[in-house]
Order: sequence, then structure tokens, then C-alpha cells
Amino acid sequence: MFPSVVFKSGNNGPGILGGPEGGPSDPSGLSPLGGQTPPWLDICTMDRDLSEDDSVVDLSFEAESPLAPPAELLERLPSYDWLFQRGGQQIMFPPLEAPGRPLEQRCWSSFLEHRVPLVTEEVAREALLSFVSSKCCYGSTAAGDLIIQELKQQTLCRYRLETFSESRVSEWTFQPFTNQSVDGPQRGTSPRLWDIKVQVPPMFQEDTRKFQVPHSSLVKECHKCHGRGRYKCSGCHGAGMVRCPSCSGAKRKAKQSRRCQMCSGSGRRRCSTCSGRGSKTCATCKGEKRLLHFIQLVIMWKNSLFEFVSEHRLNCPRELLAKAKGQSLFKDENTVVYPIVDFPLREISLASQRGIAEHSAALSPRARVLQQRQTIELIPVTEVHYWYRGQTYVYYIYGTDHRVHVVDYPDRYCFGCTII
Repeated sequence: MFPSVVFKSGNNGPGILGGPEGGPSDPSGLSPLGGQTPPWLDICTMDRDLSEDDSVVDLSFEAESPLAPPAELLERLPSYDWLFQRGGQQIMFPPLEAPGRPLEQRCWSSFLEHRVPLVTEEVAREALLSFVSSKCCYGSTAAGDLIIQELKQQTLCRYRLETFSESRVSEWTFQPFTNQSVDGPQRGTSPRLWDIKVQVPPMFQEDTRKFQVPHSSLVKECHKCHGRGRYKCSGCHGAGMVRCPSCSGAKRKAKQSRRCQMCSGSGRRRCSTCSGRGSKTCATCKGEKRLLHFIQLVIMWKNSLFEFVSEHRLNCPRELLAKAKGQSLFKDENTVVYPIVDFPLREISLASQRGIAEHSAALSPRARVLQQRQTIELIPVTEVHYWYRGQTYVYYIYGTDHRVHVVDYPDRYCFGCTII
């Protein structure tokens, strides 16, 4: 197995491709072999007799070919010559657009005039009836006969920050060479990774796309099969026949005089691994004998999310409130947004500052921020205390769409439901 040489960039720019040990290659830019043919380029012919001493490839554990052959096999790519010569990573940020204007002082009184409609006893009962009707093991009797004793209502604030970023990683990859056109360095200089123009998906929609870097293609023989296109079968060692599993090669079964029916008395059967051919098609080059190596650009668009829900006195699970549907109170979207500093609830202002700082620290070393969006939503929560058959129970109604969370519903049963 040849040592793997992988070129990966930081998401802000190109990375470093060193020699097999991770160090830089010959800085002279000349062929490291001085024009000599490396020993692994001595191609064995297809009709060579394979002896039992030859190494056998276990096809059941065939490993994928490394992303690139050894550096010695690759010619220099003029615009990527630094890949072989530098020993440390160089971060190359693309120029960012001018950031948005700082958030001006706002009068939040107009925003706080938003009021979420209160939940009445009728709405609370209808929400519970709708909830139990969607559950196969919940009876509707309790929801219809319960007596509501108290409604505790609270409106929470949920802050969200979304950061849509783009990162770029480059790597050597390959595909079988089928005599297709080769876009190599002789056709021009390969562009730098961040100079390659691509269509950006809609903002805040994650996606991953792969592109072939122009003028980076190189054709080399497949080093897995040494250019033969086939492997010697590991099941029969190239013979095409194997010992009969029924009689173990004895031609007759133990304590039986008649010949083995499975092998017709020959003691051998056709190898099922290679169908008697003695060899199998190389899984790396698909029998084409040569590989087309090229630099592949992988672009990832990711939407990072930061969420915070203000403190509340009720016992509704916080993970439900994070997913609840709310009423929009404030929205700010720009290339770069600035922290909210003067919101009446100080914890929301602190959450805005913390979220923006966390995203900046996490993304700045490895990605380019394309757009940010921060929102504040009002989330209504109602704790319903009710009486049924001499006991008191509780359930919660949350969100503007009146979702229900039941703590201990009294009319619940199960008759062996099957979970699909």
C-alpha cells in the first residue's frame, strides 16, 4: 500500500500537501527522482505466471485507493507548486463584504405592545381534546369531563441567531480513466480555491457541492493493480478451482464408497469468488488500468443556529419551547449583525452578545460568513390545572398554535399497540 497523500485546505483557503510523512517535498521544483523510473512503475504483464509464492490480495478486505498516489508520481501543477514546498498551513481569507451598520438605538416600547391572545378555558379544553384525538391510547372522556381550576399564563422571549457560512476544502481524488478529455496543467494555470466562482444556494439553506478544479487532472496507472486491471483471486489463488467443501478434496465422503455428488468425484469445484476465472476486476480502476487524478473542491454551506429562551416560572420542558411556534417581535438580517444591547429583558441582550461571539469564534478560523439573521419571538405558555375524579392534574399549552404537553393524563390505556 502506498502512503496516502491528502491535500486539504482550511475553509478559508488552500492547505498544504506534503510528502508521505507530512513534511515538505523537494523545494527545487524538479522531479524528485531525477528522471529515473521508480521501481513501482515496473508493470507486470498480464500473461505472467503467478506462483503460489506471489502475494495475494484478500478481496474481502480490499481497501479504497488513497486519495492521491505518492507525491513522486505527480507532476508539478504550476499554480499548486506550493503544495509540495511549504511545511505549514497558510490561511487565505477571501475579502469580505462591508459589514452592515451597527444596530441603532431602538424604542422597544412599540415592540412590546405586541400581545399574544390569552388562552381561555374553552381554548384550553379544545386544545386538549385535539391532542388526545391524535393519540391512539388516549381517551376523550377525561378531556370532556374535566373541571379546569386554574390557568397560569406567561409569555416568554426566544432569541435566535442564524449564521450562514461557506467553507471550502480541497482534496485529491480519482476516477477510472476511460480515455476522456484530460484537463491538465498544459491547458493553463489552476485557479486558487476561493477564486472559483460558484452559484450560492438560497440563504440559510444548507448544501454541499463538489467541483473539479480546472487544469488539475493527471493520468497515472492504477497502483492498486499495477496497471493490470485485475487482481489475482484470493479464494482460489488464481487457479480458478477450489477444494470441494463437501468431500474436502477426497473425492468421496467419509465412510461412503460412491464418489462425491457435489464435485462429481474430482475433489475440486469452480471458485465462486471469481467464477472460475482466477482473477477479479480491480475495484479501484474498474478494469481500465489507469486512473484520472484531479483536485476536487468541496464547498459546504452551513447554517449555524444559536437559541435562547428567557427564564420562566412554569415547568414546561425547555426543549419544547425551543421548537414552539412564536409570534415575531423583531428581525434583523445583514451580512453581519450586531449585538442587541438595550432590550428590556437584559438576558435577551446578553444572549445576543454571547451568540454572536460564539459564532464568530467558531467560524472565523475556517469559514466565510455570508449572511446573519437574528430574531426575537414571543412564546405563550399556559399551565392548566384541572380536577378529574377526585384528583388534580396538570397539562401545558405552548406556542401560538396551541401545542399540548401532558404530564400525567388520567384516561390513558393501551391494548397491545404495535409500533411500526
